[in-house]
Amino acid sequence: MSQPQHTITFCDPSNNFTQSSAYETNRNILLISLAESSSLGTYANNTNGLSPNTVFGMFLCRGDINATSCSECVKTAATEMATNCTLNKRAVIYYEECMVRYSNVSFFSLLEFIPNVVSYSNLPAPNPNRFNQTLSDKFNKLIPNVSSSSLIPYFVPDYERVTQAEGSYELESMVQCSPDLDQFNCTVCLLAASSRVSSCCGLPSFAQVFTPKCVLGYRTFVLPSPPLSPTSSPPLSLPPLSAPPPFLSQTPPPKNVPSGSFSFNVIKGNEIFGRIVVAMTALVFALVNL
Repeated sequence: MSQPQHTITFCDPSNNFTQSSAYETNRNILLISLAESSSLGTYANNTNGLSPNTVFGMFLCRGDINATSCSECVKTAATEMATNCTLNKRAVIYYEECMVRYSNVSFFSLLEFIPNVVSYSNLPAPNPNRFNQTLSDKFNKLIPNVSSSSLIPYFVPDYERVTQAEGSYELESMVQCSPDLDQFNCTVCLLAASSRVSSCCGLPSFAQVFTPKCVLGYRTFVLPSPPLSPTSSPPLSLPPLSAPPPFLSQTPPPKNVPSGSFSFNVIKGNEIFGRIVVAMTALVFALVNL
């Protein structure tokens, strides 16, 4: 099993607790409880301690990863937060597979969009003249279908083979909300995430936005063109596509997709905390301040 891919950590240095205080004890117990709960589902929240040292926390795993990967991600995130946000009363950490947060203020059932992070490929999307409209139409269909009645609450995956005159490609997409949101706020969060993806980074072949309360993403695979007839002119060639982190684990990448290194950028959105801890992995990260 591959290790969770860390994206970014937001710590809040403006609101600290003292070492060996009741808040630190409550925070550590809370992180342990979230880690223990992560093998039971994609989402959990918890509260620990009495006022004024109460700590509120939650985690949200992407709905397309298995229980083992979710648990591994949350446990890794909890350890990283305790290490790098040592005395901070608030922190949010994002991995490609999950997010974990804690705070001295309750945030359950509240719609929040910051701090958020967008990761996206350096490779271009197929059929660029039509891709933005195709993607917009896709999310406009998926978002209204998010509900608590799905197999994984508030998670909708989708797979489609797109066939256009410019060429064919596979489009995998997903939308997901934290189950503590109601239907209306879930929709608002996902619409904002969709707008963020479509406006932040051009037309990449892969993009994912993770916010404190919802996740939205897509990836594409170019399909081989049919054999050319003797009178056909050669099509425009597209750069080779390397497979980004999987969304729909049930759907393996097409065998015709070249393998190789994959790099993507990370954009942090409207950070509310001052200090940022970035873990470098085998992937290449470029941080851009908004």
